[in-house]
Amino acid sequence: MEGASYGAGMAGGSFEPLEFLMRLQTVLRIVCWVFSIVVFASIVNEGYVNINNTKLQCIFYTEDACNYGIAVGIMAFFACVFFFILDMYFPQISSVKDRKKAVLLDLACSGFLAFLWFVSFCFLTNQWQRTKSKQVILDKGDAARAAIAFSFFSIISWVVLTLKVLQQYRQGTDMSLFASDHLDAGPGNGYQGYSTGSAVASTETYQSPPFTETLSTGQEGYQVPTY
Repeated sequence: MEGASYGAGMAGGSFEPLEFLMRLQTVLRIVCWVFSIVVFASIVNEGYVNINNTKLQCIFYTEDACNYGIAVGIMAFFACVFFFILDMYFPQISSVKDRKKAVLLDLACSGFLAFLWFVSFCFLTNQWQRTKSKQVILDKGDAARAAIAFSFFSIISWVVLTLKVLQQYRQGTDMSLFASDHLDAGPGNGYQGYSTGSAVASTETYQSPPFTETLSTGQEGYQVPTY
């Protein structure tokens, strides 16, 4: 793309909704958004049971498992919404430095959330294996398995999204090197002088100034007057 920077064209171009939705990065972000909803919705709706008419108890071994799954799901949900809006506004950013900051922020958040989902998958799996085999808890097993499964799917989707953003960052880094062509004529490379052309007279074709010859002949025939 001519004049592109960090995967987007020059600022001020028209926004194409269909083209934007067909981008791989947009599709991955929507997939991550859906997976986050499945995880925290499964835990919120089906992740607690009432045992012996007491307070609600998490179906996992500890309450921390439910809290962690909900927290990561909500974080991923709002991150997807934020960066989805940023992707829509990204082509309108005219500053290359601001584009670089936005891509680096997206890269850091995507990698961090991929790590959080990995921890979530390991943590929920371990806590579900340690859960006591009570019938009232086992009846909610589908919610626990859904949270674990989509935590694993979220790892894959966020890792792929991180790699896509990394590719976008590398594109911006490579394409910004176009400025090196303009820096070749810098102070360190020396200054090129003007070449001698037809418009500059050389020393070989130099002619003596006018009246020189007449002046010299006049001096040869001059005699000093005698008194």
